[in-house]
Amino acid sequence: MYKQLDADVVVAGGGPAGINAAIAAGRLGARTVLVERYGFLGGMSTIALVYPWMTFHTMEGKQVIAGIAQEIVDRLQAMNASPGHVRDTCGFVRTVTPYHPDLYKLVALEMLKEAGVKVIVHSFLNEAVVDNGRIAAIRLATKSGPLEIRGHTFVDATGDADLAYFAGAPVLKGRESDGKTQPMTMKFRMKGVDLAAVKQYMIAHPDEFYRKTPVDELADLPLTAVQGFYKHWKEANLPINRDQVLFFTGPDADEVVVNMVRVQGLDGTDVEQLTEAEELGRKQVVMIAEFMKKSLPGFERASVTQVGTQIGVRETRRIDGQYALTMDDVVQGRRFDDVIARSGYPIDIHDPSGKNVTAAWIAGDGAYDISYRCLLPKKVGNLLAAGRCISTTHEALATTRLTPSAMATGQAAGTAAAIAAAEDRSPHSIDTKRLQGTLKQHGAILA
Repeated sequence: MYKQLDADVVVAGGGPAGINAAIAAGRLGARTVLVERYGFLGGMSTIALVYPWMTFHTMEGKQVIAGIAQEIVDRLQAMNASPGHVRDTCGFVRTVTPYHPDLYKLVALEMLKEAGVKVIVHSFLNEAVVDNGRIAAIRLATKSGPLEIRGHTFVDATGDADLAYFAGAPVLKGRESDGKTQPMTMKFRMKGVDLAAVKQYMIAHPDEFYRKTPVDELADLPLTAVQGFYKHWKEANLPINRDQVLFFTGPDADEVVVNMVRVQGLDGTDVEQLTEAEELGRKQVVMIAEFMKKSLPGFERASVTQVGTQIGVRETRRIDGQYALTMDDVVQGRRFDDVIARSGYPIDIHDPSGKNVTAAWIAGDGAYDISYRCLLPKKVGNLLAAGRCISTTHEALATTRLTPSAMATGQAAGTAAAIAAAEDRSPHSIDTKRLQGTLKQHGAILA
């Protein structure tokens, strides 16, 4: 026997996309329920230490993501939990946005409560009840027994398209040629790092770092990101299939988050393979941390203080939607009449089988549009996707998966879901102009 709850909008997944979707829907008056499998919110930003947020701006510094996402940054700044948008000192993007993950959890809860959203954590989505091409309810496994939440419109913000998959909507996975996905990464924090020594070494040895590193400006910039140490990494010859050191500073002055683990060839939606990935990731953490302490200037007194609650997942399932954003759309800076979000993050493909990262830059004004049709799955009439599982190609996912983009598509999905529920219609048939107008009224940037 299922305990039952009723809602207008049901959001599955409490990561950045789901948080923003639920806030948007709640603010528009929809009875909204947000469900999350862990005991806290934040998704990959808190579960897997995906840090910092990259990026709210184009390479030229024009802000293209705002709305609820910017409100979150503003609140964190007011709590001294973020410096706001600061220069990316590895030069891959214009800005990064550091933040304190535990305070982000609290800010998200406060904003959801203010919007009237009911939050249910420690609840694992395991079934969708579908009737005539519409989701009637989702079913959750919980500590207090099975729970069924009935709703008018649903948002899949699970990252892995779990709800779409359970509901029978067509999904895709990985690259077209072989289905392989971008590697998983177990991120970890180290404290006791002498960042002044790191910066001094970078200034003295610019050829050992990423070619876009703003070395000439480093003396006057706070160090936020480091990509390189190529010689040190090559000499270490560790059995990890990547070609460089990469870490980000903060939130404390002697602290970094390391993004170097590379677990390839395993499926993040297969429970046995995901279990294997967790073990491999933690073994690589030990190897990398030891290398950094022994070999990198500034890390002599560093120690590991935190490892991700789970391994970070870049790519699994995504919906097969009404339109799939392509690499060509991104690099040409394509505009769409039904735009619901923009992004200035370049293509950033961590090779599914090789060592490299493939990057491609955005032409035009440095940003591209995301079409509303990318949020709409086929075959299920009252479902929207948000965040990492929207409809894209494998290549385009390498930009839409980033957190600010996920926040922006989350706000769009939640807004559309609330409109659909209020008008008692499918999100496929709402007035796109009304959706765009509502998004702009709530701070979204669409032009």
